[in-house]
Amino acid sequence: MEKNLKLLIRNVKDYPKKGVVFRDITTLLKNGKAFKKAVDLLYKRYKNRKIDLIAAIESRGFILGGALANKMGIGFVPVRKFGKLPADTVEQSYNLEYGTDALELHRDAVKRGQKVLIVDDLLATGGTLQATCKLIEKLGGKVAGILVLIELSFLKGEEKLKNYDLYSLIKYDRE
Repeated sequence: MEKNLKLLIRNVKDYPKKGVVFRDITTLLKNGKAFKKAVDLLYKRYKNRKIDLIAAIESRGFILGGALANKMGIGFVPVRKFGKLPADTVEQSYNLEYGTDALELHRDAVKRGQKVLIVDDLLATGGTLQATCKLIEKLGGKVAGILVLIELSFLKGEEKLKNYDLYSLIKYDRE
């Protein structure tokens, strides 16, 4: 079924810059059966484990993370880009190709000892997922695992996440 889901992902050449192939999941999401199947397959990976919260990364991670949190009957916390959350936050910077960026969580989003499943749509270089793990840990939470819909394995982002349980539903081994 993962192969069938992969067929529903639109490849947009030269976006956001020349030489890059953007993996557009909106074509998968608009297909109700495929969206449900993707969430069901991600759920299957963690359905028998004790998870307290799902933390999902802005913005497409919110779609998958929200659906998965609902299916699991647990809470959801958004991991946002710097400056987007209204209350007291904790931040974590990460490297980009040219420069740095930062992610934030509300300081009260995760309680000490809570097991948090991190969800995102895409693993590329691993910077945002690694920063999210650090945020969870700064707040005293435990990263129970990382789920992504798509992994661009040729970018080797999993190397930054080797200390965590990482599961990718769909992999691309080349641009």
